[in-house]
Amino acid sequence: MSFLRALGDTGLTVSALGLGTVKIGRDQGVKYPTAFTIPDDDAVRHLLARARDLGINLIDTAPAYGRSEERLGELLTDRRHWVIVSKVGEEFDNGDSHFDFSPEHTRASVERSLRRLGTDYLDCVLVHSDGNDLDVLRQGTLEVLDDLKREGKIRATGVSTKTVEGGLETLRRADIAMVTYNLAERDEKPVIDYAAEHGKGILIKKAFASGHLAADHPDPVQASLDLVLGTPGVGAVIAGTVNPAHLEENVAKARRACGET
Repeated sequence: MSFLRALGDTGLTVSALGLGTVKIGRDQGVKYPTAFTIPDDDAVRHLLARARDLGINLIDTAPAYGRSEERLGELLTDRRHWVIVSKVGEEFDNGDSHFDFSPEHTRASVERSLRRLGTDYLDCVLVHSDGNDLDVLRQGTLEVLDDLKREGKIRATGVSTKTVEGGLETLRRADIAMVTYNLAERDEKPVIDYAAEHGKGILIKKAFASGHLAADHPDPVQASLDLVLGTPGVGAVIAGTVNPAHLEENVAKARRACGET
């Protein structure tokens, strides 16, 4: 195993640990065990530079993450160093989330993400499911993302799912599924197995259970990374932090899980 790995057959090479950026854009309606303060621009620049120095090339954002896309567009340097993942479907306005999976909104959302991020294509766009995965997949959202892929505005498509059935259907029709997988939550393992068998990409969310991992291991973060990154089919773990020391610790543990010293 390596810290840099292929994301299925997408042609994308990603670091085993990706940086989630909800905390640079939104501090309302999030499910972390401790409060945090959205960092200022200098702090975000330092975090991004440190992530790059540590070998991270994968960054995850979304319209649902408040001002995350806009801030990344202003603060990222050398965009093509980064494999940028964004999403469609969930919006966050005035402290509330709402969903719109219509084809019209999907295209408008991607065009807005391109403008916000200051780029002419996105490496990956995922549908931000509301949990009703199969219903979401019937609404034409993936078809629009496929059109945008043919237009060269997206390199890979997929869904951030919440059910096994949704994850499997996603991988039958798209490139990537983002699934929950950690020490305590392994229900979506069949999706990962399918991806491994069919050359599809897997991104992992909530590998640390949003900070709620059980403390029945001497080092639950290392134990979870060992499990997740040691599972065939897994491309990368997305983990959000605004603390550079925390980021360094996570990268060291991810590299250890990948067999690097």
